[in-house]
Amino acid sequence: MINHKRIGCEKLRAKVMSAEEAVSTFIASGNTIGMSGFTGSGYPKAVPLALAAKIEAEHAAGNPFRVSVWTGASTGPELDGALARANGVEFRLPYNSDPIARDKINRGEMNYFDMHLSQVAPVAWQGFLGPLDVAVIEIVGIHEDGSLIPSSSVGNNKTWLDRASRIILEVNSWQNPALEGMHDIYYGTALPPNRVPIPLIRADDRIGQTTFRCDPEKVVAVIETDSPDRNLPFTPPDEVAKRIANHLLDFFAHEVKRGRLPENLLPLQSGVGNIANAVLSGLLDGPFENMTAYTEVIQDGMLDLLDCGKLRMASATAFSLSPDAAVALNANMERYRDKMILRPQEISNHPEVIRRLGCLAMNGLIEADIYGNVNSTHVMGSRIQNGIGGSGDFARNAYVSIFVTPSTAKGGKISAIVPQVSHVDHINQDVQVIVTEHGLADLRGLSPKQKAAVIIENCAHPDFRPALADYFRRAKEHSYGLHSPSLLDEALSWHQRFVKTGTMHDTGA
Repeated sequence: MINHKRIGCEKLRAKVMSAEEAVSTFIASGNTIGMSGFTGSGYPKAVPLALAAKIEAEHAAGNPFRVSVWTGASTGPELDGALARANGVEFRLPYNSDPIARDKINRGEMNYFDMHLSQVAPVAWQGFLGPLDVAVIEIVGIHEDGSLIPSSSVGNNKTWLDRASRIILEVNSWQNPALEGMHDIYYGTALPPNRVPIPLIRADDRIGQTTFRCDPEKVVAVIETDSPDRNLPFTPPDEVAKRIANHLLDFFAHEVKRGRLPENLLPLQSGVGNIANAVLSGLLDGPFENMTAYTEVIQDGMLDLLDCGKLRMASATAFSLSPDAAVALNANMERYRDKMILRPQEISNHPEVIRRLGCLAMNGLIEADIYGNVNSTHVMGSRIQNGIGGSGDFARNAYVSIFVTPSTAKGGKISAIVPQVSHVDHINQDVQVIVTEHGLADLRGLSPKQKAAVIIENCAHPDFRPALADYFRRAKEHSYGLHSPSLLDEALSWHQRFVKTGTMHDTGA
């Protein structure tokens, strides 16, 4: 039965059908599909599963059937997981965290374009990615005039709705209708030479409208769903995460004392994950009040900060909440509606705005080298883990660019601090602070050799520190040049040793 309260436009109410019917009629092999979703929030749940079933049936009949998928960032198992399992994705952008899709990418069975998240919408408008055949967008509801109430993520949905030839809408009744009014959809972007400054000067500014514009003539199907968002649970902060958080909080207090940060800090940006949540949790007991956040995702720790009143406003493009926190937020949305803003990711991650606001960027990494270059995407140089996401958008433009990590991985077999990173996502000029459980390295204003000394001393695990110091000493003696001393025949030997033996430690074997 059609939910008239959720679908107020009579013209679109007449297009309600099943996901299977929509897929069979409007999605063909070779299509490029723009899906909603940013982390496990606001992604379509029914159409991708129906599409995966169709792909499996076509493959069983001996017919090739694959599509290209664009999203905001990562999504949930009903989308990335289901389509990857069906071997249905030829090309994927701009970010993936699904383990099945990751395996296919690393086996060379899926083409993957890892992009800065702020660049996706502009590049789509510039036409470099080719045409967009179909947009599949989850929404909360449809107004009588055909405007759309956004769901729990905004991502690239505005662009997909504008660029797609055909639109399929999923109206998800699980999403709380009180989401309406939380969004700020800005329609003032343009391509050069018509581009103008984005009129956003504070994290809590509103510069757009609360709904998506949508041409009803392009909508070919409306699907009714009642399915929850799915994100992985966060584990409670362990001792390592707490120590990292404490180092960072001490750094903020020091910067306030020196007059380089205001007492309420500057807008916070935090990457996804347990360590990021530990830092946010640490702020609960910190001295900072009346804080704001200008970030990609709102995580559990930010809800806690909002609840206790220390965080005044959080601006993002999506929620990235544990299952329990998502349920709690959904049940109490009215409490948060005036404390959170969800924007298109081309605004939440826009370099111009990040630089203007002076964000404090805190992101994770896979490894950093002794000169401050950071690898945040590739294990051992060639195996993609997730993607660069928005870390580059924030790192290059932040007031302070911070990267956090445990000093080791794989039970101490891998050092997060290495002589040379096996893949570079963030050059040393964009990395200002590195933090591990052992300490914090403030790299601002230091030469490469000065950075190396500070990183080895403050951030490396004691088990790897002597080997790093020995490498650095010999590099200064035998390097081709002494600005950033490097031993070319040894710089990646730690990675090579791990691939061959399962550990970066030199066992002498």
